[in-house]
Amino acid sequence: MTDIVLIAPFDDLAENAKKIILENHLNIDVLVGDLSEGVKVAQKCVKDGAQIIISRGGTYTMIKDAVDVPVVEIKISSFDILRGFRDVINYKGKIGVAGYKNIIHGSETVAELLNLDIEKIVLDNEDQVPELIKNLITKGINVIIGDSIGYKNAKKLGFSSYIITSGKESILDAIQEAQRILKVSKIEKTKTERIRIIMDFVHDGIMSIDNNGYITSFNATAEKIFGLDSKEIIGKKVDDVIPNTKMLEILKTGKKELNEIQDIKKSKIATNRIPIIVDNKIEGVVATFQDITQVQEMERKIRHELAKKGFIAKYKFNDIIYKSNIMDICINKAKKFSLSDSPVLIIGKTGVGKELFAQSIHNASNRSKGPFVAVNCAAIPPSLLESELFGYVEGAFTGANKNGKQGLFELAHRGTIFLDEIGEIPLEYQARLLRVLQEKQVMRIGDDKVIPIDVRVISATNKNLRQLVDEGKFREDLFYRINILTLYVPQLNERRDDIILLAEHFIKLYAEKYSKKFISLSKEAANYLLSYDYKGNVRELEGIIERAVSLCSSNKIEIDDICDDQNNYFNDDQNNYFNNNKTDNIPLLSLKDFEKGYIKDIVSKCDGNLTKAAKILGINRSTIWRKLKTD
Repeated sequence: MTDIVLIAPFDDLAENAKKIILENHLNIDVLVGDLSEGVKVAQKCVKDGAQIIISRGGTYTMIKDAVDVPVVEIKISSFDILRGFRDVINYKGKIGVAGYKNIIHGSETVAELLNLDIEKIVLDNEDQVPELIKNLITKGINVIIGDSIGYKNAKKLGFSSYIITSGKESILDAIQEAQRILKVSKIEKTKTERIRIIMDFVHDGIMSIDNNGYITSFNATAEKIFGLDSKEIIGKKVDDVIPNTKMLEILKTGKKELNEIQDIKKSKIATNRIPIIVDNKIEGVVATFQDITQVQEMERKIRHELAKKGFIAKYKFNDIIYKSNIMDICINKAKKFSLSDSPVLIIGKTGVGKELFAQSIHNASNRSKGPFVAVNCAAIPPSLLESELFGYVEGAFTGANKNGKQGLFELAHRGTIFLDEIGEIPLEYQARLLRVLQEKQVMRIGDDKVIPIDVRVISATNKNLRQLVDEGKFREDLFYRINILTLYVPQLNERRDDIILLAEHFIKLYAEKYSKKFISLSKEAANYLLSYDYKGNVRELEGIIERAVSLCSSNKIEIDDICDDQNNYFNDDQNNYFNNNKTDNIPLLSLKDFEKGYIKDIVSKCDGNLTKAAKILGINRSTIWRKLKTD
């Protein structure tokens, strides 16, 4: 079956159409069928694959209501009607004109021009035609002009009958119109099928309604989410299918709703509802549904894996305790930095909370779902620093893991790497670090291929890097690479408005840890804390409060709890050391060896507990380790 079929109500029209099709080398089938018989022929053609039907008169009218493909009419022109009157131009009696409206329309004008007297009967039901034709006899009419049904019935009743035929031009116009519609139809079908495939294979469920609230599309993913069959619901009112739907509300307001989380059955669904607006008029609504249950589960697993490795940032800006203006300025600046992806250098004395700011910047950035890898550059022995940062392959060196090892930069991919105490990186490794930062790729030790990485770098130092650059201990090009954004974290002595607030926070924290009831600061203790010179900053204040809470025997921390626990113990320890080691009884030592011996003695008295020794000495653990390792 061809795409286009012409159904002629009578044989002469069929023959003329075949000639035109042959002359123009067209691929169109021509069949004969009048009125109801023509409808049957058309329905069979459509069933066999015809996409366009051409017909005329009453047959056209009946076919277009009986099939679901486009039907093109062979329209009657004034010349066609004039040809129908050709043989009765000189007739003096009354002439009957009988046919469907679309055939005999305009016959009055032609009759008037030819000075003919006509009686017009419009037919609309083939069963009534014989009776209507008979009625013309009573009016003294002997000649009938009409369409095929009028012509045939008049001839049976003995009338002189003439048929209004269709000229070559009308037939060709109808064929060309059918070809144009077929071409457009195929283009639209291709677009529709493309859209259908896209809709059915995207991960989101998609549903749309028209401006009356009827469902016009419902893709395969939406079927799975809602447990509904699109064939059963398309064409139905959306609120009859999905109770309490908000799509009708969007249809009224024209305001889109994005990322609304809702529960459908046992799944969490992220929903977007967007109005379809054409020429400032709401013509419908499209809703998308994404099942985020699996996404949430995947994210949970990823976070679990990162947590197991310790590659997560726990702290956010809301966790920073403060009320001072200087900290407010510092935090606002850090929040701005979180919106960028440029390297950040955090500078500040030991214990001010540089890592707290690094984690907060990470968690406020678009990398928050990625890993946060913190590296204490001073705590890693220089001989291991390169392999830790960049990784190695199997057999790279003696003792290397047989499966090789990912470097910390690789582990930080899509996230943030925090290089704490970056000033401690030996000069010989700084060049390689600079290359990684510039090229955004690493090469494992012993390997010959590079690995692309996407990592944001946040560095921190308590040293004056500019001075180290001047002294030749830190590369100037590396300094400018890591110092795009600079954040200075103020010392505790610069933010004294925060001291009591922080102290109360630590009291609550350690009271819970040591299972103690409500503990508060006495006025004297508070005044002492406010006047104290904090060389170790917030970390030192935390240590003071932990010891005070641990030793406090009442529900209030007094000044003796603070002084005895920190100053007196530390000072007594210093005094005891010097008193028990008279300078005239000890060998003469360099200041470096004397310092090393003193640190060893403190560590020994702390039973090897570096954390406790660090608090007593007022330095961090990594510094103790470094000083003890130096020759």
